[in-house]
Amino acid sequence: MPNYEGLIRYLLTPMLSHPDELRLHREVLAGGVWLRVALAESDRGRVLGRGGRTLQAIRTVTQTAAQVAGQTCHLDIYGLNATAERGERTPTRPRRGGNR
Repeated sequence: MPNYEGLIRYLLTPMLSHPDELRLHREVLAGGVWLRVALAESDRGRVLGRGGRTLQAIRTVTQTAAQVAGQTCHLDIYGLNATAERGERTPTRPRRGGNR
């Protein structure tokens, strides 16, 4: 089994302002390995990247390592939802009264 925790630390630590707050949780299930990462609120933007590109690249690396070992790997960041990962805003209502 690949050392997923070591791989995640290797990839994330250089990006973090507060690497001491990085926490990893690994759960091995029949469907594969789930990795959950907790980090400082101020570091989330760096880990996400524009439009979630950095996070997606990290997921690609971990999934590739898992495939080589004949496994699957899922990476989640605590406190993020799918909209935040893609860098999208929450939809808002249009203003009434037109342009002012």
